[in-house]
Amino acid sequence: MNRNTQRERIAGPVGWIEVAVDTPAQPPRGLALVAHPHPLHGGTLDNKVAQTLARAWLQLGYCTVRPNFRGVGGSEGSYDAGRGETEDLRTLLRHYTATLAARLELEPTTLPLALAGFSFGAFVAAQLAQSMHAEGRSIGHLTLVGPAVVSFPVPALRQGDGTQLAERLLVIHGEQDEVVPLTAVLDWARPQQQPVLVMPGAGHFFHGLLTPLKDWVSTWHGTARSD
Repeated sequence: MNRNTQRERIAGPVGWIEVAVDTPAQPPRGLALVAHPHPLHGGTLDNKVAQTLARAWLQLGYCTVRPNFRGVGGSEGSYDAGRGETEDLRTLLRHYTATLAARLELEPTTLPLALAGFSFGAFVAAQLAQSMHAEGRSIGHLTLVGPAVVSFPVPALRQGDGTQLAERLLVIHGEQDEVVPLTAVLDWARPQQQPVLVMPGAGHFFHGLLTPLKDWVSTWHGTARSD
């Protein structure tokens, strides 16, 4: 993503997980994990939307981590329809929360966390957020871009008991998404009364609109400075 991006390998449940790590020049304000689109359809950590999300969080002062899912690039294992991928993301969350909190001399439970994902990655990020919510673990930010609601059971972000999976929720979708129709996302969002930011003229991959996408993510989450 930039000349300072570090490639690392972290031990996961079924083998090595390849990750790209970007660290801000100043002491990081928190940790952001970014999940890429479908591994069987060309999705990798180098996907342009995934990189854009990482840039947004780096701009906000977060250490950003982008894994290659199972069977992609240098990551071992094979595609697991979101189950194993969620566990791998959880493994990375534990690892980098511990290492970053130690570096900043913080208790791991106090480190601000952000999860973000694009398409299939949005499904994985939401699943991890749902699991952490059930465990009582707080997440500051959750960003879903082009969530693949037609192919996967993306969890509701706002729960029936009035709680939500993160303190700050952002769903962005392209008006002209040719992979996941906007109507399908609105049908998913309507019962939970979850607002959806629609990018006019944008397709699934936000061609020509990556900079506005980055700027909106940075602006939306940057308004919450209490973390």
